[in-house]
Amino acid sequence: MVKIKTSFSWPNFKIDPSWTLFLDRDGVINRRIPGEYVTKWEEFQFLPGVLDALPKFSSLFGHIFIVTNQAGIGKELMTHEMLHDVHHKMMEFIQYHGGRIDEIYYCPYTGELEPLCRKPNPGMALEAQKDFPVIDFKKSLMIGDSDSDIIFGNRLDMKTILVGNNSEVSGSDAMAIPDARMANLADVAEYFIGVRY
Repeated sequence: MVKIKTSFSWPNFKIDPSWTLFLDRDGVINRRIPGEYVTKWEEFQFLPGVLDALPKFSSLFGHIFIVTNQAGIGKELMTHEMLHDVHHKMMEFIQYHGGRIDEIYYCPYTGELEPLCRKPNPGMALEAQKDFPVIDFKKSLMIGDSDSDIIFGNRLDMKTILVGNNSEVSGSDAMAIPDARMANLADVAEYFIGVRY
C-alpha cells in the first residue's frame, strides 16, 4: 500500500547532525534554464539566498550532497570536463561563503534506458551511502524542485521538501508528494535554524 503524504506547508520534523542532506542542483542551487543545460560557468547563476543558506545547513547536517541529473553529457552538449569546471567554480563560491558540500554525484545519461543513477532512480543516493556508510536514509532530507527529486527521496524513505516554481511539477504520482513545500532553499534553512533554537 502506498502511503500518500498530505503535508504541504512546514516540515514537521527536526534536524540534528546525525541527518544527511541531499540537494538537487538546477532550480535549487542555481537558476534552471528551461529546456537547456548549464554547460559553462558563464551560464551558472546562484539563486537568491543560496550562498547564505548553505553555511546554515553546514551547522545542521552531518553530511551534505548534491545529486543532479546531467543528461547534457549524454546528449553531447557538454563533456564531463565542462561539468567538472562548473562544479569546481561553484564549490569555490560555496566554500568562500562558509558553506560545505561533501560530495557531488551526477548522472550523465539520458532517460531512455532508465539508468540506475538517473533520478528518480536511487543510484546516486546508494553510491553516496557506499562512500559514506553512516548515511541513514530514514534520517535524510531530499530538497528538489521536480517530481523526480521527490520520488527519488520518497523511494528511499527520506523526508522530502519541494521548492521553487518549476512548471513541470505535477504531483500526479503519489510518490511525488513531498512532506512539505517551501519557496526556496533560504526559507528551508531559516525554518530549521529557527526550529533548532
